[in-house]
Amino acid sequence: MKNAIHMLKSVTDTICLSLIITTEDDKVIVVDGGFPTETDHFLESLRAITGQERPHIDTWFLTHPHDDHISVFLKIMREMPDAVDVDCIRFNFPSIQFLAREDQSAEGTMTEFTELLPVFADRICFTSGGDEFDVGAAHFEVLYTHDYELNRNVCNNASMVFMITLGGKKILITGDSGVEAGQKILRLAPEKLKADICQMAHHGQNGCDRAFYEAVAPEICLWPTPTWLWNNDAGGGYNTHSWQTVIVQGWMNEIGVKTNYIAKDGDQICEL
Repeated sequence: MKNAIHMLKSVTDTICLSLIITTEDDKVIVVDGGFPTETDHFLESLRAITGQERPHIDTWFLTHPHDDHISVFLKIMREMPDAVDVDCIRFNFPSIQFLAREDQSAEGTMTEFTELLPVFADRICFTSGGDEFDVGAAHFEVLYTHDYELNRNVCNNASMVFMITLGGKKILITGDSGVEAGQKILRLAPEKLKADICQMAHHGQNGCDRAFYEAVAPEICLWPTPTWLWNNDAGGGYNTHSWQTVIVQGWMNEIGVKTNYIAKDGDQICEL
C-alpha cells in the first residue's frame, strides 16, 4: 500500500467524516466513519484498500462523539464486531454527565458508546493533547483534546486535533473543531499548525476561523462536505441560515490552496 489518504463519500450525500489512511509499511489508520448508513460502503472500501476480507486496522481514531462521526464504529462494534480486526481505538471524550448538561447533541451516541465499552475495552488507547506516537511510518502529534472550560459548541469543540507526518507531508486532522477550539490551539501552539494538507473543520463551515487556517496555510484541503453544504443550498434537511461554506472557500482561495478534495465528488484519494 502507498502513503495515501482515502476520504470516503457519503452514500446519502450528507455530512460525515470517514478517512482511511494507508502507509508505505502497510499500516491502516481510520478516522471516524460516519452515520450508520455509511457502514456497508466503509467496509467495502476498507476491504478493497487492504485486500483483506477481514481488514486489519492498526489504529481507529474517534474525533468526537457526534453520530455523523462515530456511528459506523458503533454499528460495527454492536452488530458485527468480527468484521474488522482493530488493534487500538483512540479517543478522548468529555464525560457523559458533562455532555448531558452542556450539549445534548451527543446524548444518544454517548449512551450507546458507554454501553458498548465492554466490547472494545481491551483495545482502548486513551489519548490526550501533547501525546506523540508512531503507527508504522506515520508519526502523530496530538495538539488538542477537549477542554471543559469551552462551554460553547461543546461537542464539536471537544474534537481531537492531531498532526500526522507521513511521506514527508504534514496532515492536520481537525474533526468538527469550532472557532473556540481553533483559537485555543492557535494561542498555545501556533508554531505547530503549519501543514501541507488540512481536513476542513466541521465539514468546511462554522468551524475554525480564518486566522487558524492562515496559520495552517495548506496547499491541499480535504472537505468532508456534501453537495448541498458545498453549495450553501437548502438540502440535507438542515437549517441553512448560518452556513458559511462559501465564505470559507473564499478564505482558502485567498490563502493560496492549490487543490481541494471534496466528498461531494465521490470517494477521494490523496496520494502523498
